[in-house]
Amino acid sequence: MPDNKSAPFLNATQTWLKTVVIEHSICPFAKRELDCGSIRFTVNHNTDTESCLLDLIDECGLLDADERIETTLLIYAKAFADFDSYLDFLEIAEALMLEQGYEGIYQLASFHPHYCFDGARPDDAANYTNRSPYPMLHLLREASLELAIDSYPQPEAIPQRNIELTRSLGLTTMQALLKACYILDK
Repeated sequence: MPDNKSAPFLNATQTWLKTVVIEHSICPFAKRELDCGSIRFTVNHNTDTESCLLDLIDECGLLDADERIETTLLIYAKAFADFDSYLDFLEIAEALMLEQGYEGIYQLASFHPHYCFDGARPDDAANYTNRSPYPMLHLLREASLELAIDSYPQPEAIPQRNIELTRSLGLTTMQALLKACYILDK
Protein backbone atom coordinates (compact mmCIF):
# COMPACT_ATOMS: atom_id res chain seq x y z
CA MET A 1 0.00 0.00 0.00
CA PRO A 2 1.55 3.33 -1.00
CA ASP A 3 2.04 6.05 1.60
CA ASN A 4 -0.21 9.10 1.35
CA LYS A 5 2.44 11.30 -0.19
CA SER A 6 3.18 8.78 -2.96
CA ALA A 7 -0.40 7.77 -3.77
CA PRO A 8 -1.26 10.69 -6.10
CA PHE A 9 1.90 10.13 -8.15
CA LEU A 10 1.25 6.39 -8.40
CA ASN A 11 -2.41 6.87 -9.28
CA ALA A 12 -1.68 9.39 -12.04
CA THR A 13 1.12 7.25 -13.47
CA GLN A 14 -0.94 4.06 -13.44
CA THR A 15 -3.86 5.90 -15.04
CA TRP A 16 -1.52 7.25 -17.73
CA LEU A 17 -0.15 3.77 -18.36
CA LYS A 18 -3.64 2.31 -18.77
CA THR A 19 -5.46 5.13 -20.59
CA VAL A 20 -2.71 6.48 -22.81
CA VAL A 21 0.12 3.97 -23.22
CA ILE A 22 -1.93 0.76 -23.25
CA GLU A 23 -5.29 1.94 -24.55
CA HIS A 24 -3.63 3.59 -27.55
CA SER A 25 -0.92 0.91 -27.93
CA ILE A 26 1.88 3.45 -27.60
CA CYS A 27 3.84 0.52 -26.20
CA PRO A 28 2.41 -2.75 -27.50
CA PHE A 29 4.27 -4.67 -24.78
CA ALA A 30 2.98 -2.79 -21.72
CA LYS A 31 -0.40 -4.50 -21.31
CA ARG A 32 1.10 -7.95 -20.89
CA GLU A 33 3.47 -6.74 -18.17
CA LEU A 34 0.73 -4.81 -16.37
CA ASP A 35 -1.57 -7.85 -16.50
CA CYS A 36 1.24 -10.06 -15.18
CA GLY A 37 1.95 -7.64 -12.33
CA SER A 38 5.60 -7.41 -13.34
CA ILE A 39 5.81 -3.60 -13.48
CA ARG A 40 7.26 -1.94 -10.41
CA PHE A 41 6.16 1.63 -9.74
CA THR A 42 8.32 3.61 -7.36
CA VAL A 43 8.00 7.24 -6.35
CA ASN A 44 11.16 9.15 -5.59
CA HIS A 45 10.69 12.23 -3.40
CA ASN A 46 14.33 13.34 -3.49
CA THR A 47 15.21 16.65 -5.08
CA ASP A 48 18.95 16.38 -5.50
CA THR A 49 20.54 14.69 -8.48
CA GLU A 50 23.01 12.61 -6.45
CA SER A 51 20.28 10.96 -4.37
CA CYS A 52 18.22 10.28 -7.47
CA LEU A 53 21.21 8.65 -9.15
CA LEU A 54 21.90 6.48 -6.11
CA ASP A 55 18.25 5.42 -6.09
CA LEU A 56 18.50 4.52 -9.79
CA ILE A 57 21.45 2.21 -9.13
CA ASP A 58 19.62 0.74 -6.11
CA GLU A 59 16.69 0.02 -8.42
CA CYS A 60 19.04 -1.77 -10.83
CA GLY A 61 20.21 -3.87 -7.87
CA LEU A 62 16.62 -4.70 -7.03
CA LEU A 63 16.01 -5.83 -10.63
CA ASP A 64 19.21 -7.91 -10.40
CA ALA A 65 17.85 -9.63 -7.29
CA ASP A 66 14.22 -10.14 -8.34
CA GLU A 67 13.53 -11.59 -11.78
CA ARG A 68 9.78 -11.31 -11.19
CA ILE A 69 10.11 -7.56 -11.77
CA GLU A 70 10.26 -7.09 -15.52
CA THR A 71 10.39 -3.32 -15.63
CA THR A 72 10.40 -0.33 -13.28
CA LEU A 73 8.94 3.14 -13.60
CA LEU A 74 10.91 5.54 -11.40
CA ILE A 75 8.62 8.51 -10.84
CA TYR A 76 10.25 11.77 -9.72
CA ALA A 77 7.70 13.60 -7.56
CA LYS A 78 9.72 16.73 -6.80
CA ALA A 79 12.77 16.73 -9.05
CA PHE A 80 13.40 17.61 -12.69
CA ALA A 81 10.22 19.62 -13.37
CA ASP A 82 12.26 21.61 -15.89
CA PHE A 83 12.73 19.55 -19.04
CA ASP A 84 16.30 20.73 -19.67
CA SER A 85 17.28 19.78 -16.10
CA TYR A 86 15.68 16.40 -16.68
CA LEU A 87 17.71 15.91 -19.87
CA ASP A 88 20.89 16.75 -17.95
CA PHE A 89 19.93 14.18 -15.32
CA LEU A 90 19.15 11.59 -18.01
CA GLU A 91 22.59 12.07 -19.56
CA ILE A 92 24.29 11.57 -16.20
CA ALA A 93 22.06 8.56 -15.42
CA GLU A 94 22.96 6.87 -18.70
CA ALA A 95 26.68 7.47 -18.07
CA LEU A 96 26.36 6.09 -14.52
CA MET A 97 24.62 2.94 -15.71
CA LEU A 98 27.41 2.40 -18.23
CA GLU A 99 30.02 2.97 -15.53
CA GLN A 100 28.24 0.52 -13.19
CA GLY A 101 28.28 -2.23 -15.83
CA TYR A 102 24.59 -2.13 -16.73
CA GLU A 103 25.04 -1.52 -20.46
CA GLY A 104 23.27 -4.33 -22.31
CA ILE A 105 21.45 -5.40 -19.14
CA TYR A 106 19.03 -2.53 -18.60
CA GLN A 107 17.85 0.17 -20.93
CA LEU A 108 16.53 3.57 -19.90
CA ALA A 109 13.50 5.08 -21.56
CA SER A 110 12.62 8.65 -20.71
CA PHE A 111 9.28 10.35 -20.05
CA HIS A 112 8.47 13.88 -18.92
CA PRO A 113 5.38 16.13 -18.82
CA HIS A 114 7.13 18.60 -21.15
CA TYR A 115 8.91 16.08 -23.36
CA CYS A 116 9.91 17.58 -26.67
CA PHE A 117 11.82 15.64 -29.30
CA ASP A 118 14.91 17.30 -30.69
CA GLY A 119 13.86 19.53 -33.58
CA ALA A 120 10.12 19.23 -32.79
CA ARG A 121 7.84 22.11 -31.90
CA PRO A 122 6.63 22.00 -28.28
CA ASP A 123 3.01 21.88 -29.53
CA ASP A 124 3.59 18.86 -31.79
CA ALA A 125 1.20 16.14 -30.60
CA ALA A 126 3.90 13.57 -31.39
CA ASN A 127 5.75 14.67 -28.24
CA TYR A 128 2.97 12.95 -26.27
CA THR A 129 4.45 9.57 -27.13
CA ASN A 130 6.94 10.43 -24.35
CA ARG A 131 4.89 12.79 -22.21
CA SER A 132 3.90 11.49 -18.80
CA PRO A 133 2.24 12.96 -15.72
CA TYR A 134 5.59 13.34 -13.93
CA PRO A 135 9.27 13.11 -14.85
CA MET A 136 10.24 9.46 -14.88
CA LEU A 137 12.78 6.92 -15.99
CA HIS A 138 11.68 3.56 -17.29
CA LEU A 139 14.14 0.74 -16.60
CA LEU A 140 13.69 -2.19 -18.98
CA ARG A 141 15.45 -5.54 -19.08
CA GLU A 142 17.27 -5.58 -22.42
CA ALA A 143 17.02 -9.36 -22.87
CA SER A 144 13.24 -9.27 -22.36
CA LEU A 145 12.89 -6.27 -24.64
CA GLU A 146 14.81 -8.07 -27.39
CA LEU A 147 12.54 -11.14 -27.04
CA ALA A 148 9.42 -8.97 -27.23
CA ILE A 149 10.72 -7.10 -30.26
CA ASP A 150 11.73 -10.33 -32.01
CA SER A 151 8.19 -11.69 -31.64
CA TYR A 152 6.47 -8.48 -32.78
CA PRO A 153 5.78 -7.88 -36.47
CA GLN A 154 7.66 -4.83 -37.75
CA PRO A 155 8.84 -3.39 -34.40
CA GLU A 156 10.77 -0.71 -36.29
CA ALA A 157 7.40 0.74 -37.36
CA ILE A 158 6.25 1.40 -33.76
CA PRO A 159 7.74 4.93 -33.42
CA GLN A 160 6.31 6.13 -36.74
CA ARG A 161 2.94 4.58 -35.95
CA ASN A 162 2.91 6.40 -32.60
CA ILE A 163 3.78 9.71 -34.25
CA GLU A 164 0.99 9.27 -36.78
CA LEU A 165 -1.46 8.19 -34.07
CA THR A 166 -0.79 11.10 -31.72
CA ARG A 167 -0.89 13.60 -34.56
CA SER A 168 -4.16 12.15 -35.83
CA LEU A 169 -5.65 12.35 -32.32
CA GLY A 170 -4.44 15.93 -32.18
CA LEU A 171 -2.89 18.19 -29.60
CA THR A 172 -6.14 18.97 -27.79
CA THR A 173 -6.99 15.29 -27.34
CA MET A 174 -3.48 14.39 -26.21
CA GLN A 175 -3.48 17.26 -23.71
CA ALA A 176 -6.87 16.12 -22.38
CA LEU A 177 -5.71 12.50 -22.06
CA LEU A 178 -2.68 13.54 -20.01
CA LYS A 179 -4.67 16.00 -17.91
CA ALA A 180 -7.25 13.30 -17.11
CA CYS A 181 -4.54 11.21 -15.45
CA TYR A 182 -4.48 13.62 -12.52
CA ILE A 183 -8.11 12.95 -11.63
CA LEU A 184 -8.06 10.55 -8.72
CA ASP A 185 -10.40 7.69 -7.89
CA LYS A 186 -11.41 6.85 -11.45
